[in-house]
Amino acid sequence: MNNLSFFSDYLTASLRLAVPLAFAALGGLYSERSGVLNIALEGMLLTGAFTSAATTLYTGNPWIGILAALITGGLVGLLHAFLCVSLHVDQLVSGLAINLVAAGLTSFLARLVFSGGSTQRLPGIEAIVIPGLANLPIIGALLFQQDIFVYLLLILITLSMYILFHTSFGLSLRAVGEYPQAAVTAGISVQMVRYCAVVMSGCLASLGGAYLTLVQIRFFTEGMSAGKGFIAIAALIFGRWHPLYSALACLLFGATEALQLRIQALGANIPYQFLVMLPYAIALLALVGLAGKSTPPKALGIPSFTDNHKFD
Repeated sequence: MNNLSFFSDYLTASLRLAVPLAFAALGGLYSERSGVLNIALEGMLLTGAFTSAATTLYTGNPWIGILAALITGGLVGLLHAFLCVSLHVDQLVSGLAINLVAAGLTSFLARLVFSGGSTQRLPGIEAIVIPGLANLPIIGALLFQQDIFVYLLLILITLSMYILFHTSFGLSLRAVGEYPQAAVTAGISVQMVRYCAVVMSGCLASLGGAYLTLVQIRFFTEGMSAGKGFIAIAALIFGRWHPLYSALACLLFGATEALQLRIQALGANIPYQFLVMLPYAIALLALVGLAGKSTPPKALGIPSFTDNHKFD
């Protein structure tokens, strides 16, 4: 029974650690499926975390904090889209700039808004316990004692698969990311589709940041995203730009992080630095193609069309 309880706790921890990664990866998927490289996920996560924490602290209402994170994340996505789609700034440079600005600005504002740069424990989002089902072995705690973010994530993954592969918007998104010339010929506005996709990317990634502050950790501290945005990019590549496969890759990274935390708790004679680097090592293996060669959208990173439909 103890082993069963340990296994159930491990699976639950793996899922919770995977949630912010999955929100960021899902956001990155929309952006990169449209052809806009988005390494700004780290900055979007951090922005969402800070905004949700600050708003929740001053209003006492975490739902308003989530709304504020969505708005701020959308604005960061809009900035990335403006730089990449309208101004044709190098997409890699734009993403790096947003990450650096987000890291510096949230640290500066945190020291102004919060005492010592971090909040006290925040009012968060509690788990929804489904009577009867919550008591089932293993799957009870895993599926029926989760917060609204987990259920929302499951809905968004399913909805994203439907949108991408069974709607006209999804067809337009994939066409813009694969062969923009054909999309223009079909009367699709490449710039509009990319703007929508990158703004959606910012909103989804910011939800991952809000999850960190309102559910997983319950406070904000400087640099708390700790590279999760980059791991989400690795999960996106690992999952071959597919909503379900990318989410499963995030679950793998979450399971790796949960494992290293439990090994440390057991007091194993292994340097903790080695254990801490495990999730990042797995991410690097994914990036070098350990799980097989991933083929990105063909127009990923290529500047968008101008209004006269000539390629830059």
